[in-house]
Amino acid sequence: MDRGLEETAELWGPIATAYRWIHTAAQILDNEAEASGTQVRRRYQGLMGAMQRWASQAEDLAPAIQHFLKVTRSYWPGLFHCYAIEGLPRTNNDLEHLFGTHRYHERRITGRKTASPTLVIRGPVRIVAAVATHLRTFSAMDLAPVDTSEWLSLRQQLDERRHKRVLQRRFRRDPAAYLALLEEQMSS
Repeated sequence: MDRGLEETAELWGPIATAYRWIHTAAQILDNEAEASGTQVRRRYQGLMGAMQRWASQAEDLAPAIQHFLKVTRSYWPGLFHCYAIEGLPRTNNDLEHLFGTHRYHERRITGRKTASPTLVIRGPVRIVAAVATHLRTFSAMDLAPVDTSEWLSLRQQLDERRHKRVLQRRFRRDPAAYLALLEEQMSS
């Protein structure tokens, strides 16, 4: 063990440097001090600037640091919303868990291995309803539509989705007849 540590001693400096940076990034994003989103963004931006300036200290790990910075920049626009909006999860894991739970229960109820066609058509309504009922119970007054024009618009969107699904089914059942009908409509 000692011999292995001695032979790899020169590799530990860059690893320690990169680890320190990544650990500091995790601490900033963990935000135990409950700083505002602006403060977290500034601290993180300062760390990224330091990492960019001193990337050469990471020696062989410099390309990995550059990749980390590139990926962080790509996520930058949405990286700090969770500090400004109370209750918004910091990671996608909670959201993925939520959808996974819905998928699990639907598969268990229907016995299907894939998403049901109704989930595809009515997903925006069904998933929101499933999520909302896990958060709290609703009274009849909560369920009454407040803005009927918005409700009617949503109903129209759902009906349009259903109609598209019906047309797909007609094509799958008899493609030749469906295409002949389209040709007839185009020629008239």
